[in-house]
Amino acid sequence: MAARLGDMTQIRFALAQIDTCVGDLAGNAAKVLDYTRRAAGEHARVVVFPEMTLTGYPIEDLALRRTFRQAAWNQANELAAALAAEGLGGLYVAVGTVGTDPETSKPRNRMVVLHEGVVWAGYDKHFLPNYGVFDEFRIFSAGDRSVVIDVDGARIGVAICEDIWQDGGPVAELAERGIDLLLTMNGSPYEEGKTHTRMELAVRRAREVGAPLIYLNQVGGQDDLIFDGGSFVVDSDGTLLERSPMFMEDLSYFTLDTDAARQTPTSIAADLDPDEEVYTACVLGLKDYMRKNGFKGVTLGLSGGIDSALVAAMAADACGGGNVWGISMPSMYSSDGSKDDAADLAANLGAHYDIQPIEPLFAAFQSQLALEGVAAENLQARIRGVIVMAYSNAKGLLALATGNKSELACGYSTIYGDAVGGYAPIKDLLKTRVWELARWRNKAAAAGMGIGGLAVVGNERRDAGVPLPDGVMIPVNSIVKAPSAELRPGQKDSDSLPEYGLLDRVLSAYIEHAHGRADLLADGFDEATVDTVMRLVDRAEWKRRQYPLGPKVTALAFGRDRRLPVTTAFRE
Repeated sequence: MAARLGDMTQIRFALAQIDTCVGDLAGNAAKVLDYTRRAAGEHARVVVFPEMTLTGYPIEDLALRRTFRQAAWNQANELAAALAAEGLGGLYVAVGTVGTDPETSKPRNRMVVLHEGVVWAGYDKHFLPNYGVFDEFRIFSAGDRSVVIDVDGARIGVAICEDIWQDGGPVAELAERGIDLLLTMNGSPYEEGKTHTRMELAVRRAREVGAPLIYLNQVGGQDDLIFDGGSFVVDSDGTLLERSPMFMEDLSYFTLDTDAARQTPTSIAADLDPDEEVYTACVLGLKDYMRKNGFKGVTLGLSGGIDSALVAAMAADACGGGNVWGISMPSMYSSDGSKDDAADLAANLGAHYDIQPIEPLFAAFQSQLALEGVAAENLQARIRGVIVMAYSNAKGLLALATGNKSELACGYSTIYGDAVGGYAPIKDLLKTRVWELARWRNKAAAAGMGIGGLAVVGNERRDAGVPLPDGVMIPVNSIVKAPSAELRPGQKDSDSLPEYGLLDRVLSAYIEHAHGRADLLADGFDEATVDTVMRLVDRAEWKRRQYPLGPKVTALAFGRDRRLPVTTAFRE
């Protein structure tokens, strides 16, 4: 509650960093009610939730359905009444939802405050992002005014996500209106390095309005997007006052003192190691995709290579080793070492491990088709894909594709073979990053982090997880050996691709920085490598269109971020 001493007002804010599910209006509302109860027990006066709390985010074209918007609005009213019925109506509960523009009937991204049993003080997002993963111009109508909410005499300016990323607009107006605090609710997706960018932006806006700023962010996975939480509060001079943990639901607090020149810091979560940050993002994406789509377990092919090993490790961290079905599918070309590595990995994870040799099936196909060369190699991969999908169908498991970004970029995968599946946990990780994350996870295992020991959503605080035998998760041989698809005798990836250290540098420049041929040559890459990589990447666009969803962790992921024509003759 608010405390007043003369002209001084102290208001306790609760930062409810929660994981919502798109379309689960009742479930999201129930979570708001639960977190508000807890905040009331800690004497909060204002409880802040993420962008589009009740609907989940992003809702994409669901927003265009009149019935969906009406159901969301009804839910907001029912929630306000439920809060009042429990004696919580005196709190100010800020939630996001979808509204409707009265003039155009188009949807609006809206913040509302629930207070005294009614939906009160609406604010519509002013700036609509239309870049990267965002496409809000075609969905929403923009708001056109700033809003200040009076809470016990304190003037609280409000904004929604993109509103603070653009100069001018409501923040500039609020700077002229004399506010005591800027409150912004966000659905800001994760990517490497973005936490620092957010902080720098928030510091700039806090100084602009001359008041503390609350940055409340969503957490959790939604299809290929990961929301990392990491909510925070900065003072008007940029001092960090509060920071919530990343990748987990959390309820933290901040007390605003309108009479103080500087605010008092509260809890500040520690920064994560960069490798832990990316690894945990991938695990959270998989875990939430499973939970929100009703999957209890996963299945994947275990080749003994690093890609399937890392995916299996992530799966064990997401749902427990006992819910992972690993399938070894050796052929006449599979080495004993690879088979041993796959078996060791499954034992380390406590995963199910089945062996399904493909040679008899391959022989049956060949007796009719008599394929040679690449066609015969791809047949092996497609037989394996059939087996993985058979396990998925028979056991109700989520099939995982194990390809990485380097392979996906160059088309170094077999469509309808190793590319089958419902989710691809490492599709946005270059091969060199895969090795780095595998080494980090083994280092964490050696330090005592067992299976499921990550600070991911659903765990209020980190625990050690299920112990790993000998403190090892991924067999070292899977990390150090030369990568190979083992589809022909002596095959190595480097037979078809540049060495990964070089390849990944070219891919980063060509894909993430949009460097054309002349740019790549100016970057210092040799002509043969540039021409090879560009040709491989351009020719594989059709494969990428059919690849499963996977978590976005880089600044530019295949899918929403990068939209190029399949048919194009431009090669420069």
